[in-house]
Amino acid sequence: MSSSPDFESLSTYDYELPPELIAQHPLPERDASRMLVIHRSKGTIEHRFIKELPLFLKPNDLIVVNNSKVVPARLQGVRASTGGKWEGLFLGVTTSGEWQIIGQTRGRLVAGEWITIPVPATHIENAASRQNSDLQLQLIERGEGGIWKASPQSEISTWDLLEQYGSMPLPPYIHRDDEEAEDRVRYQTIFSGPQGSVAAPTAGLHFTPALRDRCAASGAKFAEVTLHVGMGTFRPVSSERIAEHQMHTETCELSEDVAQKIRSTKSEGGRVLVIGTTSARTLESAARKVGVGLPWQGETNLFLRPPCEFLQVEALLTNFHVPKSTLLMLVCAMAGYDLTMQAYKEAVEQRYRFLSYGDCMLIL
Repeated sequence: MSSSPDFESLSTYDYELPPELIAQHPLPERDASRMLVIHRSKGTIEHRFIKELPLFLKPNDLIVVNNSKVVPARLQGVRASTGGKWEGLFLGVTTSGEWQIIGQTRGRLVAGEWITIPVPATHIENAASRQNSDLQLQLIERGEGGIWKASPQSEISTWDLLEQYGSMPLPPYIHRDDEEAEDRVRYQTIFSGPQGSVAAPTAGLHFTPALRDRCAASGAKFAEVTLHVGMGTFRPVSSERIAEHQMHTETCELSEDVAQKIRSTKSEGGRVLVIGTTSARTLESAARKVGVGLPWQGETNLFLRPPCEFLQVEALLTNFHVPKSTLLMLVCAMAGYDLTMQAYKEAVEQRYRFLSYGDCMLIL
């Protein structure tokens, strides 16, 4: 008789992911992805396509998406003091206007030193109407977790500077030296609005305007929340006892309009289907902070893992995630551990495409 899994052990969430199944490019069409469907009530799994999502919707269902826009947060430059290469990831702006950045270079970075950031070669042809000189960035102070405060020497807005000097922050498992033109479009969802994410809410990447309209035609409504995806999305769990893992905080917002739609959906017998783990964490954070069907705005470091109860989320569309990741743990909490791991086993056997540019899973 097999023993039940130790949900607090990191190794419980491991599985073998063949490297060739990690999607390096998006498919030619957003809505061409495959969709594995988990039926929790029956304990069954079926293999479909994302284009078939409307078949699984009911009138009065509410589809909640994350509308955060990915910023070109990857920066590459040269240290003025040594001439050595430097690579950084923009994380945000402080209340005083300084940039928050993590950086990699040979040797030790020193407060006060300058980084010279040229316009990336892939941007040159589009840079005629922009500032053509290099950007000078001064490192001010190193803080907790290796996060630096830095000051750009420019009167141009932060977002415009990133558009000119930055590249899309593709995950480290996508092996490219430089971004490609398609990434500026395809690593962004059709719902993107408020700027602030350093990684895409990837489940939303499968939607096209046509698929959105077909979902609406089935009687489902849409609502948008905002969670700006931070560096925590790349951060591996390093402790074997996962309770010791600390999630980075991320800012999120659930408006009164969305809260009203959630209340109406539940009163009318519809389901709340969230698109992506970031949308799930936004709704569940709000429920735990202020209650179900209420608006909330703030910072969250909510870590959803087995066993836990979902208070607002009733169905989830999500991509396939890295072994031992907090994202996989959230899926296990939602779908059940055994069913999740069986689904991942079948996805590997069926040669699904994994991770950010890969296929998706619908949990009902």
